[in-house]
Amino acid sequence: MTQTDTLLKVIFDESYAQVTYNSVLKIGKVDWKGKATSEEYQKTIISLIEYAEKNHPVHYYLADITKQSVVSPDDRKWFENIVIPKAIGMGLKKAAVVFGGSVFKKYYLNMILQVTNKLGLPLKLFNKEEDAVPWFLK
Repeated sequence: MTQTDTLLKVIFDESYAQVTYNSVLKIGKVDWKGKATSEEYQKTIISLIEYAEKNHPVHYYLADITKQSVVSPDDRKWFENIVIPKAIGMGLKKAAVVFGGSVFKKYYLNMILQVTNKLGLPLKLFNKEEDAVPWFLK
């Protein structure tokens, strides 16, 4: 366990996802554990937004979607049209995604990349979480 691990606060934990917050680095992280319904998907993301609204600024968003199931087009559009603009308005500076390279996930990520590019939010894809954190801090 590294020093950064001890700074993590678990703010949401269910069978399908865990959301943590690093108060020192201001990183909000969603670690997807498997299949989530549309309601569960949105509930997970909303938990981080609500936590940030309570004076816990999230400057960096990290999502590990390696074990995540396919996200519906409606949920993806909700994330693109509602969540991303709101997060940027709340001070989000960069976002990173850890994924395994599946074709479905690549399509999903390419759609989100188009939106983040349009909104000026740097978003980068990584194979390992360890590579994302140093990128945030550059």
